[in-house]
This record gives sequence, C-alpha cells and structure tokens, in this order.
Amino acid sequence: MAAEGSVSRNTSEQLVGRDQELELLRSFVDETVGGVGGVLLLSGDPGVGKSVLLDTAARAAASAGVLVLRLDGVEFLADLSFAGLNHVLEPVLHERDGLDPVHRDALMVALGTGEGAAADRLVVYGAVLALLRRAACTRPVLMVVDDLQWVDRASAAALAFVARRLTSSRVGLLAASRPGFESFFERAGLPELTISPLDDGSAAGLVGTRFPLLGARELQRVLAQAGGNPLALLELPATLGDSRGGAGGALSEVLPLSRRLQELYASRIAELPEPTRRLLLVAALEGSGDLPVLRAAASGEDVLSLLAQAERAQLVRLEDRGLGRLSFRHPLIRATIVSGSTGRQRLDAHRALADALSDRPDRRAWHLAEATPDPDERVAALLERTGHRVRRRGDAVGAFNALVRSADLTPDPADRGRRLAEAAYVGSDVAGELRTAAQLLVEARRADPGLRGSLQAAAAASNVLLNRDGDVTTAHRLLVGAIMTREGRSDGGDDEAVFEALCTLRRVCLCAGSPELWGGYHGAMARLTVPMPPLQGLLGDVYADPARSSAEALALLDTVIHGLHRETDPSRIERIAMAALFVDRATGCRAALWRVVEDGREGGAVASALIAMVVLCLDDFMTGRWDECARLAAEGLALCDDHGYQLLARQFHRAEGLLAAARGDDGTVRRLARLITGWAVPRGARTVEHFARHMTALAALGRADYEEGYLNASAISPPGVLAPHAPLALWVPLDLVEASVRSGRRADALAHVAALRQTGLPGISGRLALVTAGSAAIAAPEDRAAGLFEEALSVPDAERWPFDLARVRLAYGEHLRRARAAKDARAHLAAALHTFRRLGATPWAARAAKELRATGRTTVLVRQNLRADPLRPQEHQIATLAASGLTNRQIGEKLFLSHRTVAAHLHRIYAKLGINSRVTLGEALAALPPWQESQ
Repeated sequence: MAAEGSVSRNTSEQLVGRDQELELLRSFVDETVGGVGGVLLLSGDPGVGKSVLLDTAARAAASAGVLVLRLDGVEFLADLSFAGLNHVLEPVLHERDGLDPVHRDALMVALGTGEGAAADRLVVYGAVLALLRRAACTRPVLMVVDDLQWVDRASAAALAFVARRLTSSRVGLLAASRPGFESFFERAGLPELTISPLDDGSAAGLVGTRFPLLGARELQRVLAQAGGNPLALLELPATLGDSRGGAGGALSEVLPLSRRLQELYASRIAELPEPTRRLLLVAALEGSGDLPVLRAAASGEDVLSLLAQAERAQLVRLEDRGLGRLSFRHPLIRATIVSGSTGRQRLDAHRALADALSDRPDRRAWHLAEATPDPDERVAALLERTGHRVRRRGDAVGAFNALVRSADLTPDPADRGRRLAEAAYVGSDVAGELRTAAQLLVEARRADPGLRGSLQAAAAASNVLLNRDGDVTTAHRLLVGAIMTREGRSDGGDDEAVFEALCTLRRVCLCAGSPELWGGYHGAMARLTVPMPPLQGLLGDVYADPARSSAEALALLDTVIHGLHRETDPSRIERIAMAALFVDRATGCRAALWRVVEDGREGGAVASALIAMVVLCLDDFMTGRWDECARLAAEGLALCDDHGYQLLARQFHRAEGLLAAARGDDGTVRRLARLITGWAVPRGARTVEHFARHMTALAALGRADYEEGYLNASAISPPGVLAPHAPLALWVPLDLVEASVRSGRRADALAHVAALRQTGLPGISGRLALVTAGSAAIAAPEDRAAGLFEEALSVPDAERWPFDLARVRLAYGEHLRRARAAKDARAHLAAALHTFRRLGATPWAARAAKELRATGRTTVLVRQNLRADPLRPQEHQIATLAASGLTNRQIGEKLFLSHRTVAAHLHRIYAKLGINSRVTLGEALAALPPWQESQ
C-alpha cells in the first residue's frame, strides 16, 4: 500500500528540482495511509510551486484509496464565517448522524444548516474532529488546503484546532500559504516546509525541457527575470513571441513578476468566448468551485462545455465532472479574471450567485450586497440578520463587518444611523475596533442627528470615551440619558440593547468608583420596565459592592460559573469572570476565559480578549502564577497599544505594579504609580487611582515603610470601613491591618478587623476567610493571637493563595518567636521563606530569613543543590537585604558590619552571580534553587 500511496516516479521527473520536497510529501502521504495522521504546512511565494505539490500529493493519496477533501482559500469569502469549513466537510457531512447529539447539533448550527443556540466554539471544533475521525474509519482522509491565508478566520481556527490533534488518527492535513500573512497556524508550532525558488541548474533544466528551441540569450533573460520561480519559468517564455525567442521584446520591460503573469493570463482569458468568460467570473466570485452552484447560476447553459475551453487554455481544472469542483490553476488567474471584469459584469455575477444560493442565507446576503450598488433596505435587513446570526455564533468580527456593510446599503437615515451605532458598539465592546468605532459614530450622527438617544450609540460612545479619553462623567451622562429616554418611549424598543447599555454603564461606574455615579445606575435600574434577567441584577450588585454580596447572589454566581463552559458569547464570559474576580472565583472561569483569549489572538473578539487577559492576569497574581502573570501583562499591553484601549492598559500596568511591589522593584512601582495616577486623577477614575495606591502600599510593606503603607492602604478603604464601590477594598485588608499595627495604630487595625467580620467577608471566599483571620491575629493581643493564626491556617484550600498564606505564616512565625516558641516559629518561617523564594518575593524572603535566624537555631539553611548556589549564608543574607532596597549603611546596621565591609561583600556577590549591579540582584537571587532545612 505504501508504494501505491507514494508520489510516483513519473511525477517526480516532471517536478524538476523538487526531489527533497517530493520525498517529504511521499512520506507524509504514506503515513496518512498507514494511519499515523498528522499535519504539514507548505510556505512559499506565489508561483513557487505550492499548488503543484499539493496536487501531486492529493493525486497520490487518492490513488492509494485515501478520501481527499479539498479547500482553496478565497479572498472574497474571508469575511463569511465557516464558509471554508462548510465546503471542505461537505463530502463527509453524511457522517454527522453518527455523532453524539451535542456534536451533531453544534456542527449544524455553526455551518448554518441547523436551528438552535450557538454552541461553544470548542464544542464545534471537537465536532469537526469527531466527524473527520468517523469518516476515517472507512478509509484514510487527507484534507488539502491551498491559500490558507484567505480561508475565513472561523474555519481556519477550527482547522488549527484539528491540526494539533491528528496524530494516530488516519486523518492528515496538508496546507499551503504565502509568507507575510499572520496566521495562528504559525503560532501553533506545527511542522512546516518552506518551498524555495529553484536553484540555477534546476531552473535552466525546467525551461530547457519545456522550451528546447529557446535560444541561449533568451534563456538567460527568462532565468534572470524569473528568479527561480517555477510558474514564471514556464509562463514567461510565451511572452517572447515564439519558442525561438526571435520576436520577443516583452521581457525587456521592467515589470513586477506578478504583473507580467497577470498580463499573460489576461491575454489567454481574452481569447475565450464571452459565455466562458462570464462563467469564469461567476466561479471566481463563488470561490468554492462548487459545480452544482455554478450550474444553478449559469441559467441553463452547458457549464462543462464552456469550462472545457478554459481548461484547454490551462486556466482551470475540473475534477469529478458530474458532482465535483472547479479549481483555478493559480490564484493569480482568479485575481486577473476579477480585475479584468467591468463593474456591471461583477454585479450580474453576484446576482446570479445570490439566486443560486437561496438555501444558504448568509452567503446569499453577502452576494446580494455585492450585487446591489445602491441603497436597498431589503438587502440591508438581510445582511443585518446575518450579522446577528454570526455574533450569536461567537464571531464578533464577522458581525461587525456585516453590520457595517448593512449600514452602507441602508436608504433611510434613521435606520442607517442605528446600524452604524450597533456596528460601533460591537466593534468597540467586543471586536477591538475602537478607532473605527469612533469614526462610525461620527457617520451615524451625520446620518441621523437625532441619534443621541440611541442606546447603542451611547454605549459605543461610552466605550470610546472610557478607553480613549477616560471621560467617565460624560460617558455616564450619555448612558443614563439614553436609558431614561428609552424607558420614556411608548414603543419600548430592543430589550437586548437596554441590557448592553446597562453593562456598559456598570463598567463606567466601576471605573469611577463614585457613589454618585452608582446612584445614577441604581436609579436607571429602578425605572426599568423591562423584566430584568437574574444575571443582570447579580452583576450589578457584585460590581457595585462585592464586599456586601449576598449568599443568594454568590450561589447564583457559582451556578453561572459552573455552566460557563457552554457559553459562546465572549462579552458575556468576560463580564461574568470580572464579577467572579471580585469575589475570588475567577479560577472557575479560566477555561472559558482562555477560549476568549485564543479567539482574540486569532483576530476575533479582541476587546473581550483583553478583559479576559486582565482577569487571568490578576487571578495569576493572587494564585501564585507570577511568571504567567508577567507574560500576560506584557501581551495585553501590546494589544492595548495596537487597538487604542488606554483604560485596559492601566489594568495591565496594575498587574505589573503588583508584581514589582512584591518582588522589591521599587523603581518600577514608582514609575507605574505615577503613570496610573497621572491618567486617573484628572479623569475622576477613582478605582484606577486605587491601582497605584495598592501597589505602592504593598511595596512599602515589603521594605518595612509602614507609614507609607498605611497612608496608601487607608486611602483605598479607611480603617474600620469596607468602602462601598471600591473593589480593591477586598484586596488590601491585610496590608492595612499590618501597616496599622506596625505604625502604632493598633486601634485602627482592631476597628478594621471588626468591619471585616461585621460585613461577612469570611463567608465570601476562602481567601477572605484567610485574610480576615490573619488580620485579626496580627491585630490581637499577644495572648490571643495564636488561636486566631491557627484559625487562619485551617481555612480550607488556603494554599490556593500562596502569597497571602505565606504572609500570614510569616506573621505567625514572628509572633511565636516573640513568645519564645522557637521550634514552632521555625516551621512557619521556613514555609513562608520557601513560598516567598519560589515566587521571587525578595523583600518578603529577606524578612522571613531574618526572623528564621533570630530563632537561634543551631541548624543552618542550605540549598537543595549546593553546587548551583555560589553564595555563602552571610553573602546570601547581604544580597537579600540589598535586593530589598536597603543601602549599604542600613545593611551594616542590621548585621553589625561596616558599610565598607558590606560593599566588599556585594562586590564578590556580583561576581559570583554574574551581574554588575544591584539592579538585577533580585532576579539573580530568584533564579537560585529553593531552600530546604538541614538538621
């Protein structure tokens, strides 16, 4: 069987200079036939031979009994969700009845042939994989995809998911794309073969074989112009006039290679009869090469006879003439056909296709749009409905494009303004099109000056204001006014638009952190005549005042989180997850959030992906995934910069600042705090200002500056009060209590602990139970502290919050050391030190190490691998203190050394660690292996 499936020797001889590529393809086909499965991506410039290699592999696979599924990416169809998947799976869709009902229904809804709610994308992708595996039970399956860069994004995402899971599946994927087109296939790390131009010898051999009478001079001209590109080598000699090259001066004109080839193809097309040219234009715009569709669009003409002439001109190929497909021999041919047609010819072709696709509403709507040069409400409404359908499937970008085009075709100014406003909202809130949304709003108001009461216009404008100008007051006024205006109308309106506007209003109020603005939100809610879904009320309560979340609200939130794996709407996922973050439940949302992030990375719901990254990033900090937190923050900031989301950028600065604070990088903390404060204060964004306060307080505690820690933590939530409308009040209780006690304000600490208990914080989450009991222990008299510390450490799953737990252990160890319970103190201090070291929390590790030494133990701390740690114990002590920000003189005072001795030690430490200053000392220390106790 391997011999039958291999690329034939005759084919190898025809493809000059491709022996290595053919050998790899031969092996790939053999592995598919043998049931190994897998994926191979070909990459190379246009005309370099990717399509020929794909065809060769496809023929070899088919001759070995493999079912070959073909797909050519088409630029025109790139905005049509799942168009490519619809085509490539058509020969195996009869297998869908053998799938489990969840997969079957999800696939049919995604492909537009089934009714029901859109399924999660991962369910759809899993259904595609299950369908292919089921088809491969009968015989191996090979998917061959050309021009991958033009496959619609939804289909490409599904294929990328499948590609990573084909090992041992009897399913292979062979795809080709051009370089320079960003693709998430590249980020998947899949096997790739670069197809390079032919070397000089192979190029000369190819031309010599095909054009044996070509003169030496003309041969050199062809070789020089073609640059090893096989398509050019075979096509350019025809421009010389005849095979001897005597008449040709065409190559003397300096033209881009692609333009030369297009001119050549244009001359071939021009020689065809007009009915054939018309049919080729329909095929070029249809994209999939579906012969039944072409027959339906050809109005009774003999399609095969017409196409036979194009086939003889080496422009197209026909496969399985009865029910099969047409393919162009090269993408430049399709481009030449379309660019060489008149506007009227393209309109007629699109109209014919729309009539032929009456059973495929989304494709029909797009073709009708292209066939409609003037505004037409009927077509605009069809395209608007297409936008709504694809958004329900989770394709925000497809929805945005459909809504914008729908607005372009809308004759009535009010409807045009409404559709532009909806597009602006989807673009700014989900798709990441913030800058375009601002322009669309200008156009919407130009179309309909009375648009100011529009809910979607107000929501879109608020998104732009928040993320570009940070004008929370104006954004709030716009939204409340629009909601009130809508409620005052007798015709009611779109309830969904009301809910979307309320979601945006919550975001505005959250940013402001102002009781007055939250009062406007609650006032708008009170006047609603629309029945409010339970989730809407829940999100409002948790966003506004998470510290006072009721048990009923938390139970509902837990239920919603439990079912989040079924959710497909990225905006709904990120809204639920943000509420979950406020009450320490974000970990349960991580799987759904990563789906949103991956979709955004692929160019989908970018804005939702940014919010998902924020939640993941902050959850990473809380749960000790600090390296991932840093990576996500950097990626998020880059995306914010690319798309203009300034407000979200402050969230990523917040994460970076917390990491820097915990790790003792005071310079970075000061820089980020200035940046955040400079943006937030003039705009009245109090919650954003708290980001700077939080990181500054944490950094101050790390370096034992308890006065500054107290001032910043108490600015977020005053002692004795859990400030409403301040989510960060739940992040700083431990900071405030510790700073209060150590700065001589024990009464403030006790008052805050009482507020924590009275508000019911321990009932919200395990972290808050840990923090409340730990804070109570720190504030308590010495004779009562131990019991409270034990209460804190007995909180179930306290290990989920490693930094907070280590801080409580450190405080407990300090208390036990003062109580002269040295042995018990050592256990808690050593555990805290281990955690701080693992996290890289250098100043906190220094505190724990100092306390551990103060217990007076005779045993020493050693490394798990002594050879990996060049520092002696005293050197490590000095290095840790230096990394925490202390000067040489301050270190000397703590260790009873002169500052000159400290400087000498540091000089040796730098040499041992391979650094040259204390700037990178913290990183170098964090890279050392962890501590363990040696008895």
